[in-house]
Amino acid sequence: MTTQTTAGAEPDDAARERLRRWRLVLGGEAADGTGCALGGRDAAMDGTLAALYGKGDKPRTGKDRSAGLGASAPAVARWLGDIRTYFPSSVVQVMQRDAIDRLGLSALLLEPEMLEAVEADVHLVGTLLSLNKAMPETTKETARAVVRKVVEDLEKRLATRTRATLTGALDRSARVNRPRHQDIDWNRTIAANLKHYLPEYRTVVPERLIGYGRASQSVKKEVVLCIDQSGSMAASVVYASVFGAVLASMRSISTRLVVFDTAVVDLTDQLDDPVDVLFGTQLGGGTDINRALAYCQSQITRPAETVVVLISDLYEGGIRNEMLRRVAAMKASGVQFVTLLALSDEGAPAYDREHAAALAELGAPAFACTPDLFPDVMAAAIEKRPLPIPDTA
Repeated sequence: MTTQTTAGAEPDDAARERLRRWRLVLGGEAADGTGCALGGRDAAMDGTLAALYGKGDKPRTGKDRSAGLGASAPAVARWLGDIRTYFPSSVVQVMQRDAIDRLGLSALLLEPEMLEAVEADVHLVGTLLSLNKAMPETTKETARAVVRKVVEDLEKRLATRTRATLTGALDRSARVNRPRHQDIDWNRTIAANLKHYLPEYRTVVPERLIGYGRASQSVKKEVVLCIDQSGSMAASVVYASVFGAVLASMRSISTRLVVFDTAVVDLTDQLDDPVDVLFGTQLGGGTDINRALAYCQSQITRPAETVVVLISDLYEGGIRNEMLRRVAAMKASGVQFVTLLALSDEGAPAYDREHAAALAELGAPAFACTPDLFPDVMAAAIEKRPLPIPDTA
Protein backbone atom coordinates (compact mmCIF):
# COMPACT_ATOMS: atom_id res chain seq x y z
CA MET A 1 0.00 0.00 0.00
CA THR A 2 1.46 3.35 -1.03
CA THR A 3 1.23 6.27 1.39
CA GLN A 4 0.26 9.45 -0.39
CA THR A 5 1.60 12.79 0.77
CA THR A 6 -0.93 15.55 1.23
CA ALA A 7 -0.29 18.48 -1.10
CA GLY A 8 1.84 21.07 0.67
CA ALA A 9 2.87 18.71 3.51
CA GLU A 10 6.50 18.82 4.55
CA PRO A 11 8.73 15.79 3.96
CA ASP A 12 9.44 13.78 7.10
CA ASP A 13 13.10 14.85 7.16
CA ALA A 14 12.22 18.55 7.03
CA ALA A 15 9.62 18.14 9.78
CA ARG A 16 12.11 16.29 12.00
CA GLU A 17 14.72 18.99 11.43
CA ARG A 18 12.24 21.68 12.44
CA LEU A 19 11.39 19.77 15.65
CA ARG A 20 15.08 19.29 16.40
CA ARG A 21 15.76 23.00 16.07
CA TRP A 22 12.77 23.95 18.21
CA ARG A 23 13.86 21.41 20.83
CA LEU A 24 17.31 23.06 21.01
CA VAL A 25 15.74 26.50 21.29
CA LEU A 26 13.09 25.60 23.87
CA GLY A 27 15.30 23.46 26.05
CA GLY A 28 13.20 20.33 26.44
CA GLU A 29 10.79 21.57 29.08
CA ALA A 30 7.68 19.43 29.48
CA ALA A 31 5.52 22.08 27.83
CA ASP A 32 7.73 22.66 24.80
CA GLY A 33 5.44 20.41 22.77
CA THR A 34 8.13 18.97 20.50
CA GLY A 35 8.28 15.46 21.92
CA CYS A 36 11.76 15.34 20.39
CA ALA A 37 14.61 13.47 22.09
CA LEU A 38 18.22 14.41 21.39
CA GLY A 39 21.25 12.18 21.20
CA GLY A 40 24.93 12.30 20.33
CA ARG A 41 26.23 15.69 19.16
CA ASP A 42 22.81 17.31 19.58
CA ALA A 43 22.63 16.26 23.23
CA ALA A 44 26.12 17.61 23.86
CA MET A 45 25.21 20.90 22.15
CA ASP A 46 22.06 21.10 24.28
CA GLY A 47 24.20 20.63 27.37
CA THR A 48 26.35 23.66 26.53
CA LEU A 49 23.22 25.75 26.02
CA ALA A 50 21.70 24.43 29.24
CA ALA A 51 24.77 25.40 31.25
CA LEU A 52 24.37 29.02 30.17
CA TYR A 53 20.66 29.58 29.57
CA GLY A 54 19.19 27.15 32.11
CA LYS A 55 16.97 27.94 35.07
CA GLY A 56 18.87 28.69 38.21
CA ASP A 57 21.30 26.31 39.90
CA LYS A 58 18.94 23.44 40.67
CA PRO A 59 20.23 19.95 39.86
CA ARG A 60 19.59 18.88 36.31
CA THR A 61 16.91 16.19 36.14
CA GLY A 62 15.13 14.70 33.16
CA LYS A 63 14.65 17.30 30.47
CA ASP A 64 15.11 20.34 32.73
CA ARG A 65 17.75 22.87 31.83
CA SER A 66 19.86 24.23 34.64
CA ALA A 67 22.81 26.61 34.74
CA GLY A 68 25.74 24.34 35.41
CA LEU A 69 28.97 26.35 35.23
CA GLY A 70 28.96 27.76 38.73
CA ALA A 71 32.32 29.36 39.51
CA SER A 72 34.42 26.33 38.66
CA ALA A 73 37.38 27.25 36.46
CA PRO A 74 37.82 23.72 35.06
CA ALA A 75 34.11 23.53 34.20
CA VAL A 76 34.25 26.91 32.47
CA ALA A 77 37.38 25.92 30.53
CA ARG A 78 35.65 22.75 29.28
CA TRP A 79 32.53 24.73 28.39
CA LEU A 80 34.55 27.29 26.43
CA GLY A 81 36.12 24.47 24.47
CA ASP A 82 32.74 22.84 23.85
CA ILE A 83 31.02 25.92 22.46
CA ARG A 84 33.91 26.47 20.03
CA THR A 85 33.40 22.90 18.85
CA TYR A 86 29.65 23.19 18.27
CA PHE A 87 29.08 26.79 17.20
CA PRO A 88 30.60 29.29 14.72
CA SER A 89 32.85 32.09 15.97
CA SER A 90 30.14 34.78 15.86
CA VAL A 91 27.83 32.67 18.05
CA VAL A 92 30.69 31.79 20.41
CA GLN A 93 31.36 35.48 21.02
CA VAL A 94 27.71 36.12 21.89
CA MET A 95 27.61 33.13 24.28
CA GLN A 96 30.82 34.23 26.00
CA ARG A 97 29.36 37.71 26.49
CA ASP A 98 26.16 36.22 27.91
CA ALA A 99 28.15 33.97 30.24
CA ILE A 100 30.03 36.96 31.65
CA ASP A 101 26.78 38.91 32.14
CA ARG A 102 24.46 36.10 33.32
CA LEU A 103 26.77 33.92 35.37
CA GLY A 104 29.23 36.47 36.73
CA LEU A 105 32.34 34.92 35.20
CA SER A 106 34.37 38.14 34.94
CA ALA A 107 36.62 37.16 37.83
CA LEU A 108 37.65 33.96 36.04
CA LEU A 109 39.06 36.06 33.20
CA LEU A 110 41.81 37.06 35.61
CA GLU A 111 43.22 33.54 35.23
CA PRO A 112 45.61 33.07 32.26
CA GLU A 113 44.23 29.65 31.33
CA MET A 114 40.77 31.15 30.96
CA LEU A 115 42.01 33.90 28.64
CA GLU A 116 43.76 31.36 26.45
CA ALA A 117 40.48 29.48 26.00
CA VAL A 118 38.21 32.36 25.00
CA GLU A 119 37.33 33.66 21.53
CA ALA A 120 38.69 37.20 21.52
CA ASP A 121 36.55 40.09 20.28
CA VAL A 122 35.92 43.79 20.97
CA HIS A 123 33.50 43.06 23.82
CA LEU A 124 35.97 40.76 25.57
CA VAL A 125 38.61 43.48 25.29
CA GLY A 126 36.22 45.91 26.95
CA THR A 127 35.67 43.47 29.82
CA LEU A 128 39.41 42.96 30.25
CA LEU A 129 40.03 46.69 30.33
CA SER A 130 37.39 47.11 33.03
CA LEU A 131 39.27 44.46 35.07
CA ASN A 132 42.69 45.99 34.37
CA LYS A 133 43.29 47.42 37.85
CA ALA A 134 42.35 44.11 39.51
CA MET A 135 44.43 41.99 37.15
CA PRO A 136 47.35 40.12 38.74
CA GLU A 137 50.78 40.37 37.10
CA THR A 138 50.62 36.70 36.09
CA THR A 139 47.61 37.49 33.89
CA LYS A 140 48.61 40.84 32.38
CA GLU A 141 50.87 39.48 29.65
CA THR A 142 48.21 37.00 28.53
CA ALA A 143 45.61 39.77 28.59
CA ARG A 144 47.84 42.03 26.49
CA ALA A 145 48.28 39.21 23.97
CA VAL A 146 44.51 38.77 23.72
CA VAL A 147 43.97 42.53 23.30
CA ARG A 148 46.77 42.77 20.73
CA LYS A 149 45.22 40.05 18.60
CA VAL A 150 41.89 41.89 18.48
CA VAL A 151 43.59 45.24 17.77
CA GLU A 152 45.69 43.79 14.94
CA ASP A 153 42.60 42.22 13.37
CA LEU A 154 40.78 45.56 13.54
CA GLU A 155 43.74 47.40 12.03
CA LYS A 156 43.86 44.98 9.10
CA ARG A 157 40.15 45.52 8.52
CA LEU A 158 40.04 49.30 8.91
CA ALA A 159 43.44 50.87 8.23
CA THR A 160 43.73 50.67 4.44
CA ARG A 161 40.34 52.18 3.69
CA THR A 162 40.75 54.84 6.37
CA ARG A 163 44.09 56.02 4.98
CA ALA A 164 42.82 56.00 1.38
CA THR A 165 39.61 57.89 2.23
CA LEU A 166 41.34 60.54 4.33
CA THR A 167 44.24 61.00 1.90
CA GLY A 168 41.69 61.79 -0.81
CA ALA A 169 39.89 64.20 1.53
CA LEU A 170 43.15 65.96 2.43
CA ASP A 171 44.05 66.38 -1.25
CA ARG A 172 40.62 67.74 -2.11
CA SER A 173 40.70 70.17 0.83
CA ALA A 174 43.94 71.61 -0.59
CA ARG A 175 42.63 72.30 -4.12
CA VAL A 176 44.22 75.13 -6.07
CA ASN A 177 42.82 77.13 -8.99
CA ARG A 178 46.01 77.30 -11.07
CA PRO A 179 47.07 73.65 -11.00
CA ARG A 180 49.74 71.97 -13.01
CA HIS A 181 48.44 69.62 -15.67
CA GLN A 182 49.02 66.48 -13.60
CA ASP A 183 47.19 68.05 -10.64
CA ILE A 184 43.96 68.96 -12.47
CA ASP A 185 40.76 67.56 -10.97
CA TRP A 186 39.01 66.91 -14.28
CA ASN A 187 35.61 65.97 -12.85
CA ARG A 188 35.25 69.22 -10.92
CA THR A 189 36.83 71.28 -13.71
CA ILE A 190 34.32 69.98 -16.29
CA ALA A 191 31.39 70.47 -13.90
CA ALA A 192 32.45 74.06 -13.25
CA ASN A 193 32.74 74.85 -16.98
CA LEU A 194 29.70 73.16 -18.52
CA LYS A 195 28.33 76.54 -19.59
CA HIS A 196 31.31 76.76 -21.94
CA TYR A 197 30.33 73.65 -23.87
CA LEU A 198 30.74 74.06 -27.65
CA PRO A 199 28.23 71.80 -29.46
CA GLU A 200 29.93 72.10 -32.84
CA TYR A 201 33.15 70.75 -31.38
CA ARG A 202 31.44 68.52 -28.79
CA THR A 203 33.82 69.70 -26.11
CA VAL A 204 34.12 71.98 -23.09
CA VAL A 205 36.54 74.91 -23.19
CA PRO A 206 37.45 75.47 -19.54
CA GLU A 207 37.95 79.03 -18.37
CA ARG A 208 38.80 77.95 -14.83
CA LEU A 209 40.89 74.94 -13.83
CA ILE A 210 40.38 73.22 -10.48
CA GLY A 211 43.12 71.02 -9.15
CA TYR A 212 44.39 69.13 -6.16
CA GLY A 213 47.07 70.62 -3.98
CA ARG A 214 50.45 68.98 -4.48
CA ALA A 215 51.43 66.37 -1.94
CA SER A 216 53.24 67.83 1.03
CA GLN A 217 54.94 66.44 4.09
CA SER A 218 53.58 69.31 6.19
CA VAL A 219 50.66 68.83 8.55
CA LYS A 220 47.43 69.81 6.77
CA LYS A 221 44.86 68.96 9.45
CA GLU A 222 44.76 68.46 13.19
CA VAL A 223 42.41 65.89 14.72
CA VAL A 224 41.50 65.67 18.41
CA LEU A 225 39.73 62.48 19.51
CA CYS A 226 38.04 63.10 22.86
CA ILE A 227 36.76 59.78 24.22
CA ASP A 228 34.38 59.14 27.10
CA GLN A 229 35.74 56.14 29.04
CA SER A 230 32.66 55.47 31.16
CA GLY A 231 31.74 51.79 31.34
CA SER A 232 29.02 51.95 28.68
CA MET A 233 31.53 53.21 26.09
CA ALA A 234 33.87 50.18 26.16
CA ALA A 235 33.52 49.17 22.50
CA SER A 236 33.84 52.80 21.38
CA VAL A 237 37.09 53.16 23.33
CA VAL A 238 38.53 50.10 21.56
CA TYR A 239 37.62 51.28 18.06
CA ALA A 240 38.65 54.89 18.75
CA SER A 241 42.08 53.76 19.95
CA VAL A 242 42.62 51.78 16.76
CA PHE A 243 41.50 54.69 14.57
CA GLY A 244 43.69 57.04 16.62
CA ALA A 245 46.74 54.91 15.84
CA VAL A 246 45.83 54.82 12.13
CA LEU A 247 45.40 58.60 11.97
CA ALA A 248 48.66 59.13 13.88
CA SER A 249 50.48 57.11 11.20
CA MET A 250 49.49 59.68 8.54
CA ARG A 251 52.06 62.48 8.22
CA SER A 252 49.54 65.03 6.99
CA ILE A 253 47.38 64.68 10.12
CA SER A 254 48.44 65.66 13.62
CA THR A 255 46.41 63.45 15.97
CA ARG A 256 45.72 63.92 19.66
CA LEU A 257 43.86 61.32 21.73
CA VAL A 258 42.26 62.32 25.02
CA VAL A 259 40.24 60.04 27.32
CA PHE A 260 38.13 61.21 30.21
CA ASP A 261 35.76 60.34 33.01
CA THR A 262 35.82 62.91 35.82
CA ALA A 263 39.53 63.32 35.09
CA VAL A 264 41.25 63.95 31.75
CA VAL A 265 44.20 61.91 30.44
CA ASP A 266 46.15 62.73 27.27
CA LEU A 267 47.38 59.50 25.68
CA THR A 268 48.80 61.07 22.53
CA ASP A 269 52.37 59.94 23.27
CA GLN A 270 51.19 56.30 23.23
CA LEU A 271 49.44 56.41 19.85
CA ASP A 272 52.15 54.39 18.14
CA ASP A 273 50.74 51.35 19.99
CA PRO A 274 46.94 51.20 20.48
CA VAL A 275 47.38 48.39 23.01
CA ASP A 276 49.27 50.81 25.26
CA VAL A 277 46.48 53.33 24.72
CA LEU A 278 43.84 50.82 25.76
CA PHE A 279 45.69 49.80 28.90
CA GLY A 280 46.09 53.48 29.69
CA THR A 281 42.31 53.86 29.89
CA GLN A 282 40.24 53.16 32.98
CA LEU A 283 36.71 52.12 32.08
CA GLY A 284 34.01 53.11 34.55
CA GLY A 285 33.47 56.10 36.80
CA GLY A 286 31.71 59.38 36.24
CA THR A 287 31.71 61.81 33.33
CA ASP A 288 32.85 65.43 33.01
CA ILE A 289 32.58 66.37 29.34
CA ASN A 290 33.07 70.06 30.05
CA ARG A 291 36.46 69.47 31.66
CA ALA A 292 37.56 67.25 28.77
CA LEU A 293 36.51 69.83 26.17
CA ALA A 294 38.27 72.58 28.13
CA TYR A 295 41.52 70.63 27.84
CA CYS A 296 40.98 69.90 24.13
CA GLN A 297 40.19 73.57 23.48
CA SER A 298 43.47 74.57 25.15
CA GLN A 299 45.42 72.37 22.72
CA ILE A 300 43.99 73.92 19.53
CA THR A 301 46.40 76.23 17.71
CA ARG A 302 44.90 76.23 14.19
CA PRO A 303 41.12 76.18 14.66
CA ALA A 304 40.27 76.47 10.95
CA GLU A 305 42.31 73.33 10.26
CA THR A 306 41.15 71.33 13.29
CA VAL A 307 38.55 68.57 13.67
CA VAL A 308 37.40 67.72 17.21
CA VAL A 309 35.60 64.40 17.59
CA LEU A 310 33.73 63.94 20.87
CA ILE A 311 32.75 60.30 21.42
CA SER A 312 30.30 60.15 24.32
CA ASP A 313 26.78 59.17 25.31
CA LEU A 314 26.50 62.77 26.61
CA TYR A 315 25.47 61.90 30.16
CA GLU A 316 27.22 64.95 31.56
CA GLY A 317 28.21 65.09 35.21
CA GLY A 318 29.95 68.45 34.87
CA ILE A 319 28.67 71.91 34.02
CA ARG A 320 26.16 71.50 31.18
CA ASN A 321 25.87 75.12 30.06
CA GLU A 322 29.62 75.60 30.11
CA MET A 323 30.04 72.47 27.96
CA LEU A 324 27.66 73.89 25.36
CA ARG A 325 29.39 77.28 25.44
CA ARG A 326 32.71 75.59 24.72
CA VAL A 327 31.29 73.75 21.72
CA ALA A 328 29.79 77.00 20.41
CA ALA A 329 33.10 78.83 20.90
CA MET A 330 35.08 76.16 19.08
CA LYS A 331 32.69 76.17 16.15
CA ALA A 332 32.75 79.97 16.00
CA SER A 333 36.54 79.87 15.77
CA GLY A 334 36.38 77.57 12.74
CA VAL A 335 36.75 74.15 14.38
CA GLN A 336 34.86 71.29 12.74
CA PHE A 337 33.08 69.64 15.70
CA VAL A 338 31.78 66.07 15.41
CA THR A 339 29.73 64.34 18.14
CA LEU A 340 29.48 60.55 18.03
CA LEU A 341 27.16 58.87 20.53
CA ALA A 342 29.02 55.61 19.92
CA LEU A 343 31.71 54.25 17.62
CA SER A 344 30.75 50.59 17.39
CA ASP A 345 28.65 47.95 15.65
CA GLU A 346 26.26 47.63 18.59
CA GLY A 347 23.36 49.59 17.13
CA ALA A 348 21.53 52.57 18.64
CA PRO A 349 23.03 53.44 22.06
CA ALA A 350 21.37 54.96 25.11
CA TYR A 351 22.25 58.67 25.35
CA ASP A 352 21.17 61.98 26.85
CA ARG A 353 18.62 63.27 24.33
CA GLU A 354 18.42 66.74 25.84
CA HIS A 355 22.14 67.32 25.40
CA ALA A 356 22.05 65.81 21.91
CA ALA A 357 19.28 68.22 20.92
CA ALA A 358 21.21 71.17 22.35
CA LEU A 359 24.30 70.24 20.34
CA ALA A 360 22.21 69.89 17.19
CA GLU A 361 20.99 73.46 17.68
CA LEU A 362 24.63 74.53 17.73
CA GLY A 363 25.22 72.81 14.38
CA ALA A 364 26.92 69.77 15.91
CA PRO A 365 24.36 66.95 15.51
CA ALA A 366 25.07 63.85 17.59
CA PHE A 367 24.71 60.40 16.03
CA ALA A 368 25.94 56.83 16.40
CA CYS A 369 28.62 55.75 13.93
CA THR A 370 29.82 52.32 12.86
CA PRO A 371 33.54 51.70 12.35
CA ASP A 372 32.94 51.28 8.61
CA LEU A 373 31.29 54.72 8.39
CA PHE A 374 33.92 56.53 10.46
CA PRO A 375 36.38 57.22 7.58
CA ASP A 376 33.58 58.85 5.57
CA VAL A 377 32.57 61.00 8.57
CA MET A 378 36.17 62.14 9.03
CA ALA A 379 36.58 62.84 5.30
CA ALA A 380 33.47 65.02 5.31
CA ALA A 381 34.71 66.92 8.39
CA ILE A 382 38.12 67.49 6.80
CA GLU A 383 36.51 68.81 3.62
CA LYS A 384 34.05 70.92 5.64
CA ARG A 385 31.00 69.43 3.95
CA PRO A 386 27.82 67.93 5.49
CA LEU A 387 28.42 64.82 7.57
CA PRO A 388 26.97 61.49 6.33
CA ILE A 389 24.56 61.06 9.25
CA PRO A 390 22.76 57.67 9.20
CA ASP A 391 18.98 57.76 8.93
CA THR A 392 18.68 55.80 12.20
CA ALA A 393 20.58 58.36 14.22
